[in-house]
Amino acid sequence: MESGTIFDIKKYSINDGPGIRTTVFFSGCPLSCWWCHNPESQSLTPEFLYRQNRCLLCGACAEVCPEGGIYLNGSAITDREKCTGCQTCISVCYSGARQFSGYETTVSEVMAQVKREIPFYDESGGGVTFSGGEPLMQPTFLSALLTACREQEIHTTVDTSGFANWNVFEQIQGKVDLFLYDLKHMDSIRHRKVTGVPNEVILENLKKLAERGHKILVRIPLIPGINDDEENLHASGRFLASLPRLEGVELMGYHDIAQAKYEALGWDYKLPDTRSPTKEAISQAAELLRKYDLQVTIR
Repeated sequence: MESGTIFDIKKYSINDGPGIRTTVFFSGCPLSCWWCHNPESQSLTPEFLYRQNRCLLCGACAEVCPEGGIYLNGSAITDREKCTGCQTCISVCYSGARQFSGYETTVSEVMAQVKREIPFYDESGGGVTFSGGEPLMQPTFLSALLTACREQEIHTTVDTSGFANWNVFEQIQGKVDLFLYDLKHMDSIRHRKVTGVPNEVILENLKKLAERGHKILVRIPLIPGINDDEENLHASGRFLASLPRLEGVELMGYHDIAQAKYEALGWDYKLPDTRSPTKEAISQAAELLRKYDLQVTIR
């Protein structure tokens, strides 16, 4: 049985495609976006998170750590250099302050949860969305899950950054009913700076998918000071308007709710002073894109 690594399965999801959906979040992502909402998903291996506000300072974790890498000093300090990921401390942390994100699972285990929700999919026109992280980083596992969904006549959506070899898309494209495709920035140099990778492959893959007639909803995260300037929005509009028919374009306003995750991971947050765009700013961006005859919605 094919297996892979995920970090969450969210049921009754209503923002990841049509209808009521189950969203399966894959671990691993080739991008490291400054605004990433799921930074714990970037690695294919489990990431350690410590939420100090939940900690009872009971000291149980320090007692059981086989590496002696935990000590109390106003909080349960972990020497991340010593941490081997054995997760022994998790078993005694009853407050949930200590967590590891990411675990290995099989197609049958995922599908067991997915199939319980089939009545909701049928009633609402929903289905399953594979997100992340980046699901295309585990193409064999993803393909097997898509096949299993096909056998159950479940609508499938893949939420992707598009940063993958085209042969990965060829492996799965016939099994996907809808692509949610992220468009982060049109300038490759700027794209590399804020995501860690250039955008040429992303744009080329989007063009190929559109030319082959796949259903695609393009998602643009609107981030003040990063990609909300008129130059980038016009470039986005021109590029998207050049593609064969899209299902639409969805603007998503930036928010900083993931900042606590960065603290739990012990990472610096790249946009500490960035605030969510105003409703007026998002509406203006939507109107600019609509001038290119694009069907634009705001989420």
